[in-house]
Amino acid sequence: MIRASGRIVAMGMLALALAAFAQPAAAQTLAIEGGTVHPVSGASYTGTVVIRDGLIAAAGPSIATPPGAQVIDARGLHVYPGLFNAWGALGLTEIGSISATQDQAELGDTPHLLAIEAVHPASEIIPVTRETGITHALTAPSGGPWAGQASVILLDGWTVEEMEVEKSVGVVLEWPSLATREFDFSTFSVREKKFSEAKRDYDRTVDELGDWIEAARQYDHARSNAGSGTAVEQDHALEAVARVARGELPLLVVADRARAIRDAVAFAEEHGLRLVVASGRDAAKEADLLAEKKVPVILNSVQALPVEEDDPYDGPFAAPGELHRAGVPIAFGTFDASNARALPYEAATAVAYGLEAEAALRALTLGAAEILGLDDRLGSIDAGKWANLIVTDGDPLEVRTTVRHVIVRGRDSDLSNRHSRSYELYRGRPDPR
Repeated sequence: MIRASGRIVAMGMLALALAAFAQPAAAQTLAIEGGTVHPVSGASYTGTVVIRDGLIAAAGPSIATPPGAQVIDARGLHVYPGLFNAWGALGLTEIGSISATQDQAELGDTPHLLAIEAVHPASEIIPVTRETGITHALTAPSGGPWAGQASVILLDGWTVEEMEVEKSVGVVLEWPSLATREFDFSTFSVREKKFSEAKRDYDRTVDELGDWIEAARQYDHARSNAGSGTAVEQDHALEAVARVARGELPLLVVADRARAIRDAVAFAEEHGLRLVVASGRDAAKEADLLAEKKVPVILNSVQALPVEEDDPYDGPFAAPGELHRAGVPIAFGTFDASNARALPYEAATAVAYGLEAEAALRALTLGAAEILGLDDRLGSIDAGKWANLIVTDGDPLEVRTTVRHVIVRGRDSDLSNRHSRSYELYRGRPDPR
């Protein structure tokens, strides 16, 4: 009996300790004092940012630090909104050559699947990415053409519930290609097709995508008008597409070639859909059309080589500036996981080739949030928004800049990662001489 009661007491103490440990760090008041604050939504100033319960409580040049607040001395440093990798695969893939660590693609059309449900919070790539100032990211499925729904996650948290920003910010559609070559599995060889045949196959596939939209509308109408005695069988795939058809979610179309971008814009206009173009290798060639139709673009890697032999060598470098000058809203993504940490330097390359520095920073923060409908929570240093911030010793687009603090949902995150641990390990190895 004594032993039993002792175990009960011990278990109770352990439960209390775990409960105390589980309290979110965001509940503590944090003040970032004396830094040059770059809110993105307005002019820069020297002042204080106060964070409470995971939100920005106040920010300005004359804000006083509340009594008892934890203080980060940012004198001589800079405070920016956390950077937003607007398209990638963080948490869905770990080692490219090991299939067991890949959970990005499913077979067939799966518009109802949510990327966040496959995210692995303990991915080693996440803290490596966080160290460069990226506090949140869109993680997207692939496959399809109806690949699933893209999610936005925080780059800190023990569980996917802690990491969640938004379960779904849009349904991903990988636009079909008009290909005159295809692999024939019956002969295990490449077969050449006539253009007329390839065009006929392409048009049929696009028509099938339209059939999905119409079927989703009919399903949505039947569900909303079903009487008490009428049952409509639930279809999760059509429910997901119906959210796009209603305008509740954007259609996130992965398209690169100019023809595909034009056709995707026409498809969205025909069916009355909100469109976001993702990847957009040739988007600058269609800048006027995208600007006219108010279609934003989430750009793939800027540090890339041209694909076609007659493309200019600096096409990928200059495209963000060309789109911005045409009035097309842009954001940046790395479209993978392993290179996500290089996001700021992708934008920096665009600056070197004509994109304004202020526009590049906006595309990495508030611009990306606006495109994905999250600007009420993310993207700028304004009272009431989520406290996703970075403190740096310089411009975050400069490779020489060190990120001193990464604040994710009000929590001063640990900056150690696999790279830094390996550096410390091998720096301390014995001298063999």
